[in-house]
Amino acid sequence: MKQVSPLAKPRKPALVGAVGASVNASVNAAVNTAVNASISEISMHTDDDDIADAKESKASSGMTMVKPVINALHILRYLTMSGEPARAVDIARHLGINQSTCFNILRTLVSEDVAAFDVLSKTYTPGFGLSKLVGQFVTQGQRIEAAKPLMREFAARFEVTVTLWRPIGIDRIVLVSAALSPTNLRIDMAEGQRLPYIMGASGRIFAGQPDLGKIAVREAFDNIRWAEPLSFETYWHQVEEARERGYAIDDGTFARGITVLAAPVHDAAGLLAFTVSAFMFRNQYSAEQITTLGYALNALGAKLTNTLF
Repeated sequence: MKQVSPLAKPRKPALVGAVGASVNASVNAAVNTAVNASISEISMHTDDDDIADAKESKASSGMTMVKPVINALHILRYLTMSGEPARAVDIARHLGINQSTCFNILRTLVSEDVAAFDVLSKTYTPGFGLSKLVGQFVTQGQRIEAAKPLMREFAARFEVTVTLWRPIGIDRIVLVSAALSPTNLRIDMAEGQRLPYIMGASGRIFAGQPDLGKIAVREAFDNIRWAEPLSFETYWHQVEEARERGYAIDDGTFARGITVLAAPVHDAAGLLAFTVSAFMFRNQYSAEQITTLGYALNALGAKLTNTLF
């Protein structure tokens, strides 16, 4: 079995591909709004040749072409289509843009949240603001697909299987997206499978909603067959703990030998819409490492909110 890397000092995740291939067709039209808002700052940092080009360049139709805008669009298109983080020097070389100009445009795009910068790797990726710009053109299925790069990055970083769950009806949740651990020995979760509403780590998150009373949760609890039985008092205590710290733990009661963590994903109004969970083998991590992973999963839930809504 592959040895699992420690979590004492987890690497800061690169925000890889927050906008997936499914929204690429909408990027060019939607992103002009953010870019135009930044033109004055971009122009201040471009070199003399670019300023001259911006003033003199004409399209065949007679429309004035503003080169900083064109460069910004080319950079954003490159980031969304490459599917991986890129350094400023590599972007400039690939697009044929002056390095200083490319850096200043990237810096402006980061300030507008349509690009993201990872200080550890010194690389750029599409920002969450870009997904918000194209949001009106994207279906929920496309949004879920756009969230997958974040899930894959987390799965690779912690060597766990990451899943996204959504409620259906009043008594079930369904797995709508999964990112498998990259290790040879891993837990495989098939998309489309359903579970009782309050089962597992995700169930402890859903059970903690204010509109669900303790009596209703108890009735649902009594109808569930657990892999390792536990009392309702223990379960409810775990629900309350999850509500306070921002993530839930199921340590083998959902499936023997499996530990599952889950965190909430809220919609734009702050209501619980999904849960994101991490599946791992029991004892894969120490209690201290589980805590680190739990808070990281909660942070992932917040990032998914920005992508999904």
